[in-house]
Amino acid sequence: MSDQSPPPGWTPRDPDTPAEPTPPTPPAPPAAKEPEPPKPAETPQAPETPEAAKATKPGETPKAAKPPKAPKPPKPKRTGWRRAVPTWRMLLGAFLLFALLICGALIAGYLLVKIPPANAAATAQSNVYLYADGSPLARDGEVNRVNVSLSEIPRTVQETVLAAEDRDFYSERAVDPKAMLRAAWNTATGKGTQSGSTITQQYVKNYYLGQEQTLNRKAKEFFIAIKLGREKSKDYILEGYLNTSYFGRNAYGIQAASQAYYGKDVGKLTTAEGAYLATLLNSPSAFDVVAHPQGRPRALARWNYVLDGMVKKDWMPAAERAGTKFPEPGKVRPAAGLSGQRGYLVEAIKEYIVDRKILDDKTFSEGGYRITTTIDKRRQNAFVDSVQKQVLAKLDPNARPVDRVVRAGGASIDPVTGKVVALYGGIDYTKQYVNNATRHDYQVASTFKPFVFTSAVENGSRTQDGRTITPNTIYNGANKRPVVGSRIPFFPSNEDDASYGNITVRTATDLSVNAVYAQMAVDVGGDKVKQTAIALGIPENTANFNAGPAIALGTVQASVLDMTQAYATLADHGRYTPYTFVEKISKGDETVPLPDRAGRQAVTREAADTTTSMLVSVVDNGTGTAALAAGHPAAGKTGTAELDRAAWFAAYTPDLVTVVSMMGQDPDKGTPESLYGALGEPRIGGGGYPARVWAAYTKAALQGSDPQDFELDLQPGAALPPAPPPASQEPPFSRPPAADNGGTTGTPATGGGDTTGRPTNGGTTSTPSNGGTTGTPTNGGTTGTPSNGGTTAGNQGGTTAGDQGTTTAGNQGGTTTQGAAQGTRGGTTTLGPDVFGR
Repeated sequence: MSDQSPPPGWTPRDPDTPAEPTPPTPPAPPAAKEPEPPKPAETPQAPETPEAAKATKPGETPKAAKPPKAPKPPKPKRTGWRRAVPTWRMLLGAFLLFALLICGALIAGYLLVKIPPANAAATAQSNVYLYADGSPLARDGEVNRVNVSLSEIPRTVQETVLAAEDRDFYSERAVDPKAMLRAAWNTATGKGTQSGSTITQQYVKNYYLGQEQTLNRKAKEFFIAIKLGREKSKDYILEGYLNTSYFGRNAYGIQAASQAYYGKDVGKLTTAEGAYLATLLNSPSAFDVVAHPQGRPRALARWNYVLDGMVKKDWMPAAERAGTKFPEPGKVRPAAGLSGQRGYLVEAIKEYIVDRKILDDKTFSEGGYRITTTIDKRRQNAFVDSVQKQVLAKLDPNARPVDRVVRAGGASIDPVTGKVVALYGGIDYTKQYVNNATRHDYQVASTFKPFVFTSAVENGSRTQDGRTITPNTIYNGANKRPVVGSRIPFFPSNEDDASYGNITVRTATDLSVNAVYAQMAVDVGGDKVKQTAIALGIPENTANFNAGPAIALGTVQASVLDMTQAYATLADHGRYTPYTFVEKISKGDETVPLPDRAGRQAVTREAADTTTSMLVSVVDNGTGTAALAAGHPAAGKTGTAELDRAAWFAAYTPDLVTVVSMMGQDPDKGTPESLYGALGEPRIGGGGYPARVWAAYTKAALQGSDPQDFELDLQPGAALPPAPPPASQEPPFSRPPAADNGGTTGTPATGGGDTTGRPTNGGTTSTPSNGGTTGTPTNGGTTGTPSNGGTTAGNQGGTTAGDQGTTTAGNQGGTTTQGAAQGTRGGTTTLGPDVFGR
C-alpha cells in the first residue's frame, strides 16, 4: 500500500470547505533596461511591495497599489493636404452662413423691388433702317395692338396658350425655381436654350421690364413676379399676358394677331386657330408658314404639341383632336410704308439679326433700334431697274395667262467683304409678300454642278478607271447612260434628251450635260460633294440636300442668297466670308455687338480657281454667253429646274457676285408652277432672261470701274490644250452637222469661232461654241488617225449621233473639239482604246 500522506507543508482541508487562494509569489525584480512607455489602451500594474504583502491577512487576496493616472495622449495634428480640407464643422458653418445670406437677399429683394409702371416697350417703337451711306431706307411701321378682356377670349383659346407655354399656370406659384434651374442646366449642357419662366414671369418681362438677357433684369423679374402673384389674380395675369405678347406680323396681343392671321376678332377663333397663334409665341417669325414656308415642318410639329397638351390636360377630347386639321393662315398684309423693295430688305435684315442671335425676336420687336445696312443705294436701284426692263416690262398677263406666275429674285455680294450690296425680293412687298431672294422651295438645278467639280479637285478624285478629274478629262455624255459605281440605279436625262458621246468635262460644263456630272458625283462621292457645298456656303439643313447621284443635278432647294454666298467663296479663290446685311446696330447711346465674321479657307485656291476657269468658258463659249453684254470678264453657270419651274444664272466678276432666278408660282395658291410659254418663249432657261438681267445689272453696278481679269492658280492638267493644226489637216465630216444656233459647217453664226475652229472671243482653244468647222484633236495624232487609236473609227469609235459636230480623241481622250455650238446629231467620234465611258 502506497504512502498517501500529503507532502510536507501541505495543509489538509475539509472537503466541505472552499479552498483558499494561494498567496501570489512576489515578482522578480526587473532586468536592468530602459522602461517601455505604457500603451495608451492599458493601465500599468505596479509591483507589490513587501509592506503590502505583510498587510495582507491570511486567506485574503493582496490589493495592488493604486496606479498613477496616465497622461492623455495629445491630439494628432493635420498635416500635408489634409490641412486644406475643411472639417465638417467648417462646412456646416459655411452652409448655414450661405443660407442666411440667401434668405437675407430674398427678403431684401422682396422689400426693395417695387412693381414699376408699364415700360415704354409695352407700346413698342419703330426700328429705323439706313442704306450704307446713311440715307433712310425704311421704317418698320407703327405698333398694332388692341387690348381685350379675358372674357372676350374663348376658353379653348386661353387653354391653347396654357398648353403651349405653362400648363400648370393655375396651380403653380408665380415663379418655378425648379423649372428655372432645369432650363439653366439644359442651356449650359447644350440641350437647347430654354426660358424656364412661368406665364407670370413672361408677363412681367413683356409689360414691366424688357427682353434684355441680363442678370439684373432676371432678378427684377423674379421679385416682381412674386409680388404680382401675391397681389393679383391668375385671370388678371393671363389677360395681361395675352394682350402684351408678340405674335409676329407686327401684331401685339391676341386680338391683333387674330386679325393679322385670320382676319377675324379673337372671339370667333376656333380651337385649331388658337393653337396656331399659341404656336407663334415660341418663335413668331420662324413659324409664320406663309412668310417662311421653309419653317412649316417645325411650325406643324409645335402646333401638334399644343393640341396634344390640350388632350393631356383634359381640355380637349381625343376624338376632337384626331379630327382637327391645320388652319391655314391668311396672306401677309404688310404696312404701306414697306412697299416696293423696302419690305423685302427689312424682312431679310430682321431675319439675319434674329437667326444669328444678335437680338431675339421679341427684343427686336420692341423697336427703337437704328440699323445701318450694307445695301448700296445705287446698286440696289440698278438691280430693280434691270429686272423691270429685262423682265417685268415684257410681261403681258392678258395675252399670256402664264405670265401671271412669273416671279424674280436676286442677290449681289462683294466676295471679299461678304457684304450684301443689293437684293431683289419681288415685284412689291405689299403685293407679293414672299421674298424670292431668301425662299427655299425651288431647286437650284445645274448651278450646283460647279460644286461637284470643285469637290473633285479638292479631294483629288479619279474616274472609275483611275484618271484624275480635270477640265480635260473625257466622260461619256450619252443621254440616260446608267451611272457606274452607284448603289442607287440612276439614268439621268440630258436637256432635251440630247446625247453627246465622249466629251471633256469643260465641254460638259459649257453645255450642262447631266450624264457627265451625275457620273462625276459618284466618282467623287456624294458625301464629299455635299461637304464641299456646305464648306462653300450652302446651309447643311437645306431641303432635299441628299448625297445621292442626283445631287449633281441640283435637286437641293437652296435660296438665291445661299447660292450667292457659295459662288462668292469661289470668286474669292476658295475663301469663305459669311455674308452680312448689317454694318451697325445702335439704340440710344448703346451699340449692339455684331458676330465675328472672320473668313476661312473653305477649299483650296487650286480647286476654286480651276472651277472658275471652267465657268469662264461657260460665259465665253457655252450656255451663258448673254452675260458678255456686261462688258466685264465673268464666270458663271446656268440652270433650269425640273419642269422649268425655275431658271437660274449664277455668275461673278473678280469683285462682284450676283445670282438671278426666275420662278413660277401660282399667285393664289402659292405653289410652284411651270414657266413654259412665259414671256412668249417656249422654254425659259438660265441663259435667257436671268442672264440678261445679270448682265444689265452688273454693267450698271460696275460702271466707272475698269474690267478686271481673273488671276487663277489651276490644278495640274487643267490648262487649255494647244491650238489645233490648220484646217487643211482636219478630218472631213461623215455628214455636215445641223446647226440650230451655230450657223453652217465652218461658218460661225455669232462669232464663236473662225473657219479653223479657233474661238475669236477668248473661248476655249479648239472648242468653238457658236461656229467654226469641225475641230482637230491636239493629242489625237494625224488627221482622222488618233494616236494609238487605230483607224479613223478607232477601237471604240465609229460613227455616233453627236450633237456638236465632230469629236476626236486620242489614247487618253485627246481634246474634244466642236463644230457648230448647237449642231444636232451630226459628225463622227473617233476614239482610242483607253477612253472611259464605253
